[in-house]
Amino acid sequence: MKETKYIFVTGGVSSSLGKGIIAASLGKLLQARGFKVTNQKLDPYINIDPGTLNPYEHGECYVTVDGHEADLDLGHYERFLNVETHKANNITTGRIYQNVINKERRGDYLGKTVQVIPHITDEIKRNIKMLGSKGDFDFVITEIGGTVGDIESLPYLESVRQLRWELGRNCLIVHLTYVPYLAAAKELKTKPTQHSVKALQEQGLQPDILVLRTEHNISQDLRKKVALFCNVEPSAVMQSIDVPSIYRVPLNMQQERLDEVVLTKTGFDLAKTPKADLTKWTAFVERMENATEEVHIGLVGKYVQLPDAYKSIIESLLQACTYNDRKLKLELILSDKLDDSNVADALGNLQGVIIAPGFGPRGMEGKLAALKYAREHNMPCLGICLGMQAMCIEFARNVLGYADANSTEIDSTTTHNVVDIMDEQKNVLNLGGSMRLGAYKCHLKKGSKVYEIYGKEQISERHRHRFEFNNAYKEEFERNGMSCSGINEESNLVEIIEYTPNRWFIGVQFHPEYSSTVVNPHPLFVSFVKAAIG
Repeated sequence: MKETKYIFVTGGVSSSLGKGIIAASLGKLLQARGFKVTNQKLDPYINIDPGTLNPYEHGECYVTVDGHEADLDLGHYERFLNVETHKANNITTGRIYQNVINKERRGDYLGKTVQVIPHITDEIKRNIKMLGSKGDFDFVITEIGGTVGDIESLPYLESVRQLRWELGRNCLIVHLTYVPYLAAAKELKTKPTQHSVKALQEQGLQPDILVLRTEHNISQDLRKKVALFCNVEPSAVMQSIDVPSIYRVPLNMQQERLDEVVLTKTGFDLAKTPKADLTKWTAFVERMENATEEVHIGLVGKYVQLPDAYKSIIESLLQACTYNDRKLKLELILSDKLDDSNVADALGNLQGVIIAPGFGPRGMEGKLAALKYAREHNMPCLGICLGMQAMCIEFARNVLGYADANSTEIDSTTTHNVVDIMDEQKNVLNLGGSMRLGAYKCHLKKGSKVYEIYGKEQISERHRHRFEFNNAYKEEFERNGMSCSGINEESNLVEIIEYTPNRWFIGVQFHPEYSSTVVNPHPLFVSFVKAAIG
């Protein structure tokens, strides 16, 4: 069995420098050379997963095909590598401690005192090596969340220190730091990077490669200075300069020879290694950067103050706009502030609108006002998850005449609950809630708009929700123009609705944004943008 190489990406100086993008970019470069690569995220927080975290706290909750609620960096990994991630690709401190405590309760440790070293670190190492243990991957690239110096990250860094000795040349550390520019002095400062590397060395770790995040080009002299003070080869000190789009980063890092240095340091002969084939990626980036005409899309949601709460939707729109040769002009619209009196002002200049997913009643009336405006003005509209459920409620109120139509999630006292919880779908999960999580099959009705968009009858899409369309209203919906065009046949659940009198008015119970990638943009988003262009 081939030896798997393990690469660890750590960060210093500041959070939000883009460890996930560097990890994904390195993965893309190695994949483009023919290697099998997977990315993994270690999150230091004590939550079991981000499923219970407020989106304002942590950005969107990403869902893998096997139903794991994961960090949004897994979305970057999938969009860059076009390879599905799974539960093993995202580990939290909460899960590590939960596993160790469960083992202790079962008596697995035979009465020993359970400690951070070796029990917690052994569990971390077991999870890190899980992806590479079957020999499916040449490289496992593991991003360690947080910043060097954070107390939460210490067990992870200690685990990596131990792995350095166990894996030898099959282990590599890439450290991402920040080089600030002092405008008054008109110079870049490397001292924060030196302190960051020193903090890493204090944990027993010496970085093999330094990636310097910067707003200005870093000279060779400055790179040599960093190499000297940080004990790193000059060729292994490279910059990651700010770019207009994250999709330019792999190309920049290729120019910095990141993949070549990694391969050399992990024992590969560059002369015998294929050159990176980034033809499709480069074509996408050039097409995105050369687009001049704009398309004006609105995203109506209750977390719009933090765009990362809708990261996958925004990236899916960017990809779809690129393949339609348009620049995305995105309007983030707070649903809490929207009603019938101001909806025309908010949506009047848009070419299309997306009604965002979410949980709970806040902002729901604003979403209903936006849907009513879009439906009555024949504006292309895509409702995702709760967005589709809001479509059902708006249609029932304003077309079928059920003024009190609602969802049991929002108001359990109303008579006409067109969106309800389905007891047969309950899976006991965190907090005892009932959720449909992960990929489910859907059968598309021939002759429908979605059948035309997908070009096939059977699809599989990822879900994250508790409530379903109430089938008691299905016949009445269809009589009045709202076709239930996508059905999960196993459970007879409505997955897709489309309002046939309009040119493009579709609601989906699933999250198409989770499976849209750079080289395979999701057909729903591509079609939606095309309709918005008109």
